[in-house]
Amino acid sequence: MTFSLTSLIVDAADPESESAFWHRLLGGSITRTATHHFLRIDGFPVIVIQRAPGHVPPQWPDGASQQMHFDLATDDAASADERVLDAGGRRLRPAGDAVASAPQGARVYTSPAGHPFCLRSA
Repeated sequence: MTFSLTSLIVDAADPESESAFWHRLLGGSITRTATHHFLRIDGFPVIVIQRAPGHVPPQWPDGASQQMHFDLATDDAASADERVLDAGGRRLRPAGDAVASAPQGARVYTSPAGHPFCLRSA
């Protein structure tokens, strides 16, 4: 028996802003339904933004843990940082600020819905 990844589901109270954020960062195409936005990216399974009206972005105090997050690599960290912020992301940790769960030198951000991700040099 084998498994294959078909999609990653992300909860958001506002699927429009969450899918627009990931689309601005990763490209691809968005297909919308009343409850889901499907972001298809070449070479990667679908990222599904699922309407979750009760979703509240978590607060991220020092040392907060998470269950899962995205990792993104870039060849231009300074430009990528600006792009993330312009797209609606929020910086949690600058590069070099130690976080046990983040790779060395990674910058840690959240999406508009509060989902964390790391940005590191490729």
